Amino acid sequence: MANLTHLGIQTNHPGAYDGRWRKTAGELLVSENPATGEVLGRVRMAKSADYDAVVAAAHEAFLRWRMVPAPKRGEYVRRIGEKLRERKDELGRLVTLEVGKILQEGLGEVQEAIDIADFATGLSRQLYGLSMHSERPLHSMREQWHPLGPVGIVTAFNFPAAVWAWNAMLALVCGDACVWKPSPKAPLTAIAMTNIAREVLEPDGFGALVGLVIGTNDDVGSRFFDDERLPLVSFTGSSRIGKICAARVAGRFGRTILECGGNNAILLMEDADLDLALPAILFGAVGTAGQRCTSTRRLLVHPKLAAGVERRLVHAYGSIQVGDPLAKGTLCGPLIDASAVDAMQEALKRVKAEGGKVIYGGQVMNLRGRLKGGHYVKPALVIADNAMPTVQSETFAPILYVIKARDLDEGIAKHNAVPQGLSSAIFTQSVRHAERFLSAWGSDCGIANVNIGTSGAEIGGAFGGEKETGGGRESGSDAWKAYMRRQTNTINWSREMPLAQGIQFG
Repeated sequence: MANLTHLGIQTNHPGAYDGRWRKTAGELLVSENPATGEVLGRVRMAKSADYDAVVAAAHEAFLRWRMVPAPKRGEYVRRIGEKLRERKDELGRLVTLEVGKILQEGLGEVQEAIDIADFATGLSRQLYGLSMHSERPLHSMREQWHPLGPVGIVTAFNFPAAVWAWNAMLALVCGDACVWKPSPKAPLTAIAMTNIAREVLEPDGFGALVGLVIGTNDDVGSRFFDDERLPLVSFTGSSRIGKICAARVAGRFGRTILECGGNNAILLMEDADLDLALPAILFGAVGTAGQRCTSTRRLLVHPKLAAGVERRLVHAYGSIQVGDPLAKGTLCGPLIDASAVDAMQEALKRVKAEGGKVIYGGQVMNLRGRLKGGHYVKPALVIADNAMPTVQSETFAPILYVIKARDLDEGIAKHNAVPQGLSSAIFTQSVRHAERFLSAWGSDCGIANVNIGTSGAEIGGAFGGEKETGGGRESGSDAWKAYMRRQTNTINWSREMPLAQGIQFG
């Protein structure tokens, strides 16, 4: 078992934090390194009573936290960001160990958490409302934003640190508390991130603002959807569970931020700069072993380029080093677990039955030595049709479907003809093509890029997508508004009582 005491992770670590680590009594959850099968640590999961205690403590802390001026809240977040900077290398390595990202991606994820802390610190002085003109004499109107309450945060394994930070750093400066349920596939990263934040918050009695519950769906997960103490639930996961979350939270008049499935495509126009496009395609399709929400799943290529692009892709895929994500030169680490490997094999079997042709990869790799227990595959290239049922669904694995599109109109039509709508990109040297792709009758995704890939969003822009992706927005721009409640104020400073719309009453 790995020694992670330097990150505050103990043997059989408790699975609940409510301002202190609770003595939990659930089953032991084992975290394994997907690259080797090595046991990294064990967590004693939370039970229903632990969940209730964590939410209650978060609510009590919120009642006090909302009274702290926003710039002071920002100062706490700034200090959390500094702690993350100090521990970036250790945290990045832990992300790699626990979910199998190559080390550069693990470090990049921690940098995202640092960046959003910086963004939120500045935001703490910019939670702007509006001043509006009243139609009534000697009246003024304004709009302001107030803290909302404890925010439930449910995250997936593929970004075990950054997605929590996207939510938590904004929620904290907005005056909210957080209750986090991480993926059971990445509990140790959640504990480490909570330990970083609590170092800053706990001395002043605010530790419960970063509540953590690691447990089963029955004891913990489904409770988020129905708990009226959580006015907002931010859910990252599958579209199937996202629909359940949306319905149940809406049923109690709560709010949701949904970040669900993606089926992201790159359009390669006839005038595309292939030297620019191919590295973006490669990183989009193979980065994080195809386990990003923004991973490139489909390549819509002009027929005149198709044969040459396929040859270049096969050559590039042949040079991809698959293996130990901590080793220098590795571009593709393992899938998260054996079930992910099985899901990839099943998807390839289905798409071949539908008429698709695998032109490279897809095999399960049995590596030797310390990597023998890992979950490795060769990234796959498949010639396919956009209408194939398997192409229409998201497989969380490195499969790239290569699809012909004879012109921009057909490319956009095929691009949009999937249920998901997260990230998209076009490679072209035509301003007209680029602007058409970004227009209201172009890409229907929440993210649309020109001459860069689908993966690797910056924190300055709002992140999220449409359709079965869920419509949520996190991170930058004005995503902060989801974590606050809007209030319109009208002030009468006259000695009269005029009514709006000129109504005469009495």
